[in-house]
Amino acid sequence: MPAPTPEPMTEAIVSLQHLQHNLSEIRRKTGEGVRIMGVVKANAYGHDVHRVSETLEQNGVTDFGVANIQEAIELQTGRALKKPASILAFASPLSSQIPFYLKHGIEMTLCNKETLFAAESHAAATGKKLRVHIKVDTGMGRLGLPPAAAMELLRASEQCPGIEVKGIYTHFADSSGDMEFTRRQLRDFLSLASEYEHSSGKQVLRHAANSGAILSLPEANLDMVRPGITLYGYHPAKETGTRLSLKPVMQVEGKIAFLKTVPSGSTISYCRTWRAPATTTIATIAAGYADGYPRALSGKGARVTANGQSFSQVGTITMDQIMVDLGTSSTAKVGDRVVLFGWEGPTTAETLADLSNTISYEILCAVSRRADRIFR
Repeated sequence: MPAPTPEPMTEAIVSLQHLQHNLSEIRRKTGEGVRIMGVVKANAYGHDVHRVSETLEQNGVTDFGVANIQEAIELQTGRALKKPASILAFASPLSSQIPFYLKHGIEMTLCNKETLFAAESHAAATGKKLRVHIKVDTGMGRLGLPPAAAMELLRASEQCPGIEVKGIYTHFADSSGDMEFTRRQLRDFLSLASEYEHSSGKQVLRHAANSGAILSLPEANLDMVRPGITLYGYHPAKETGTRLSLKPVMQVEGKIAFLKTVPSGSTISYCRTWRAPATTTIATIAAGYADGYPRALSGKGARVTANGQSFSQVGTITMDQIMVDLGTSSTAKVGDRVVLFGWEGPTTAETLADLSNTISYEILCAVSRRADRIFR
């Protein structure tokens, strides 16, 4: 019997059923002939990389994308994946990291000749082949080489017996907004891929579509797509024309730790930014910005849900707690759960993102490990 543990004050409920639903929605949009890479970087956007990857694998996903070699090793050695899987690390590696790609069979992003030659040297020393995906910068301006230089890198890779070019990929800069620019990126990428396949006589895995392109640019599906935020229940932008029937995968809840009645004129929290307009009940919820509830939401009218009723957060958000105005008729009591965002009530991660001038990605990734993950 495991030792008893204290009742958690903050929980992040992760619905694996909602995850499966979202994957089905993406698959319905792309069609069965397109591979889906599950993007599980940043601890699966805060949802738990192992349980998310396990669920994706059980539903037919065999490709996974992570940020770097550390995340790749964590996923591979975490025993969540029961079948052979391809794990691609998106970062351009340091030379000192290359042996770990070879040791663990992780697929590497290749962005320049210096890394290519270092990788070939390490591969030759171990007698192993290193599988790489060449990153092409068609307009994101972050990683990779422009198409002409990428072609030189591809040709140089052909001269390296320890290197296996498995894929070529690019990343769209504005696939939910500027579609003319996105189409130009796609044209440049496809021109490069076609030229390489024709000159080399080889076929490689071509992938470009992120969540925005999956929704707005079906011709970018190619051989594989890389959904991230849509897996977790959100659209990449409000401007996205096509909408899927997505369900939030995470719901964050905090417990009421304290209740008190305050008279009219009472001020609440740091800097006394909120003043009670009348006698009211204030609930202190055991969740703050250290749990991932942004301090930038202070005074923005964010709503929480308690016992099926919606209430306003008031005062400055503190590290470990927030205060909520329950009015005078609420039946809430100490220990009751309060939904900060999720599938219950009016508030989602997107709602909080709008109020705090950020994006749903950041809201999800910011939910800290102090919020116990509960899987359903």
